[in-house]
Amino acid sequence: MAQTEKAVAPADGGEPAPSDQAPRSGRADWRRGWILTVLAVLTAGLLAFHSWVPNGIGNLGSLLETFLPWLGLAVPVLLALALWRRAPTAMAAVLLPAIVWVNLFGGLVTDKSTGKGDFTVLTHNVAAANTDRAGTLKLLNGSGAQIVALEELASGAVPAYTKGLAATYPYHAVEGTVGLWSKYPLDDVSVVDIKIGWTRAFRATVTTPQGPLAVYVAHLPSVRVKFDSGFTAGQRDASAQALGDAIEAERLKKVLLLGDLNGTMNDRSLAPVTSQLRSAQGAAGDGFGFSWPAAFPMARIDQILSKGGLKPTNSWVLPPDGSDHRAVAADFKY
Repeated sequence: MAQTEKAVAPADGGEPAPSDQAPRSGRADWRRGWILTVLAVLTAGLLAFHSWVPNGIGNLGSLLETFLPWLGLAVPVLLALALWRRAPTAMAAVLLPAIVWVNLFGGLVTDKSTGKGDFTVLTHNVAAANTDRAGTLKLLNGSGAQIVALEELASGAVPAYTKGLAATYPYHAVEGTVGLWSKYPLDDVSVVDIKIGWTRAFRATVTTPQGPLAVYVAHLPSVRVKFDSGFTAGQRDASAQALGDAIEAERLKKVLLLGDLNGTMNDRSLAPVTSQLRSAQGAAGDGFGFSWPAAFPMARIDQILSKGGLKPTNSWVLPPDGSDHRAVAADFKY
């Protein structure tokens, strides 16, 4: 016959002593969700120490840095899972990546614009396979910019852009597949060799009413993600070094770089350029200013960078047109 286990009452007549088999719920709660805890710590580590991720294997470091802000999406996902699992340790761990993300990118979320500048500049990869060139011309002519840089100009499209922009921009220069249109005079146009075998960069002196400035227009080589070789960015990286060398040797103090750099300000491989210049979006923008791909922008690879006392006062992204990129613009105080 089965025996019924009975609690033993204490001699003083108090409550029965708890059985040794009573659940230890408190300890179990704190041990629950350890996988989520590890994932939260790993996410915080990737955010804080992204520069430690090596580029030696498939340029993984640059690939991570290209889309680094998007790691922040892990925070609400991990938090939701931790709440669902009722895992206090995981909930606390999620604070780590949240704090690191805010430290890295919180300043980009706020509006830092300070009003109208002395002139407006715009850069746009118009795409060789542009599906609405008339719409792009309308966008450019109505942008209010005084200086416009265009990249990926197909040779057959140059006459159309030259004719379509002539009334608004009387001065222009085209070298290879990149061009510059301006309301101000252009001088000293010269090709910049970015080591790719054809022309995708040049510099020009633009004489604004406030004074001269050197304007560089560049389209660095494209990058690809391939299963067999990873993030193929070697040619772009070599071009970034050549462009950085040219900017370092620039004789004018005030310098603008406009173009599609096929990389973000976080990407260490663009350091030869980004270490010398500051981003208009980072200094005066509102939000991340993602420009590619146009349908659902995920990265800002189209850049407006400056040095020499040029002060960005505003930066924004224009609506989509027939290109796979969105145009970006900025106001500057001379």
